[in-house]
Amino acid sequence: MQPTVSPEPSVPQHDRFPAALLCLTAGAFAIGMTEFVIMGLLPNVANDLNVSIPQAGQLITGYALGVAVGAPILTIATNRIAQKQLLCLLMVIFIVGNLVAALAPSYGLLMGSRLVTALAHGTFLGTGSLIAARLVRPDKRAGAVSMVLAGLTIANIIGVPFGTLIGQQMGWRASFGAITIMGVLSLIGIIFLIPRIEQSAAPSLAKEVRSLFQPQVLLVLLTGAFGCCSMFTVFTYITPMLTDVTGFQESNVTWILVMYGIGVTLGNIVGGRLADWKLMPSIITIFAILSVMLMSLSAVLHIPWLTLVVIFLWGAAAFGIMPGIQLRIMNLAHEAPRLAATSSHSALNLGNAAGAFIGGVVITHAGLVYVPLTGGLIAAIGMIGAILSYYMVEKKTQMRNSHNPI
Repeated sequence: MQPTVSPEPSVPQHDRFPAALLCLTAGAFAIGMTEFVIMGLLPNVANDLNVSIPQAGQLITGYALGVAVGAPILTIATNRIAQKQLLCLLMVIFIVGNLVAALAPSYGLLMGSRLVTALAHGTFLGTGSLIAARLVRPDKRAGAVSMVLAGLTIANIIGVPFGTLIGQQMGWRASFGAITIMGVLSLIGIIFLIPRIEQSAAPSLAKEVRSLFQPQVLLVLLTGAFGCCSMFTVFTYITPMLTDVTGFQESNVTWILVMYGIGVTLGNIVGGRLADWKLMPSIITIFAILSVMLMSLSAVLHIPWLTLVVIFLWGAAAFGIMPGIQLRIMNLAHEAPRLAATSSHSALNLGNAAGAFIGGVVITHAGLVYVPLTGGLIAAIGMIGAILSYYMVEKKTQMRNSHNPI
């Protein structure tokens, strides 16, 4: 059997998901809103700050790079801080970053505020996922992780469309003001709802780093990065694609994002259940579906009703892989629980940054219609990585068991 994350002895495990998970979901919601709301506001930000759409898209790239670099560094720097206190610190950073974004008078300062906000992203979601996995029975861990990540998906259904609507009616700065308020509410919830988790021993940073840099772990991190890269190659530029190619009015984009978010949420829930059932086969299958959906989107982008169907299915597949990827990394790097959980978000956001950049390049040299096709090809590479991970670990385990029969 593959190794699993060992729960803290002092943390009671529940048969059902405890109420504390809702607090982690709320924090993830606020983080998801600040990450994704910019997608629906790219034209508004570009016009207000006198930059091009691809330049505005680099605000997404910058945020993703901030997560990628900040998550492992911040995790190492806060290695000895208790998890509840760490979550509070991260949410304070999040609040300050979004407040500065709401007041930023220039593109440079807005980019800087996004980088500050990004520091909280990966470490918060990683630590939150780790706490969630420790609060439930082993056979419920992927489901608990998917509940934390559900905050990101709910942000797509409610937060992003709501933030986009606010931005279109009151200016994009008002959207970041609303996110700041969400951060304050999340901080209050963390203080009162998250249990204190005592560490039985000081974590060994050297041991965590060695465990994280195993080839198997690095392969899964890379696989997850390709999955996110495929998503952000397309999602970053979803608004101009829907308005300039498909022909939707800008006011309709909000409701299309709601529909996409519903698909994302359903995919996240189903993906968590499938991962608890058959971890790697489910990841491989969902990657295949993701690749097909993105390639199909390029073909149907001029047909509005088919575009809506494919966008819904694409959203379900894009987030369906996330709980499984997170659990796979936590299982393989079981000796590096905190660093592995946060570094997974670092790797995923490297994929986000690369996707936003690649999408901009494709728009510049080929056009919007080729962006989903490019995303589909990237997802196919992720599927290959998942297949390699499956055979490298599972087949090795089978060989070891055949040589050591019980």
